[in-house]
Amino acid sequence: MIKLLETYTLRDAEWNDLPRIVDIYNSTIESRQVTADLEPVTVESRQKWWEEHSPEARPLWVLEENGAIIAWLSFQSFYGRPAYQATAELSIYIAQEQRSRGIGSLLIREALEACPSLNIRTLLGFIFGHNEPSLGLLGKFGFERWAHLPRVAELDGIERDLIIVGKRVE
Repeated sequence: MIKLLETYTLRDAEWNDLPRIVDIYNSTIESRQVTADLEPVTVESRQKWWEEHSPEARPLWVLEENGAIIAWLSFQSFYGRPAYQATAELSIYIAQEQRSRGIGSLLIREALEACPSLNIRTLLGFIFGHNEPSLGLLGKFGFERWAHLPRVAELDGIERDLIIVGKRVE
């Protein structure tokens, strides 16, 4: 899949994109707002995660601007059991210097549009309760708070809530 969007190109990730995907992911760790990883991950440690994606069912997309990857999006299987095949977790990561430019909204619109062809009827997001920007962004697209798991994560000695948001895509 390759799609031209405004001044961007959205396409299926390729193996040689993984170092940049990991770089963007690692850039979010220090904020303690986006991921539960506390230390940078490696390309090698993400190989199994990479293999869980496929363009036909659980794509991993990269967004390019002028040939440079500036963001990525993944659909990940939920809970790994066949009865949940029509449910996927959505993850979006944007390079630090590209945030607050509407890229998150663009990627969510594309994800929602792709769901029928991917046989996805429910999208989930797992977001820290203190990550108001991400909660607000998904809320803007009709995601609702479906679960609140109080103090299930600890980041630098601070217990944090996890909010699960969801949206039916029909």
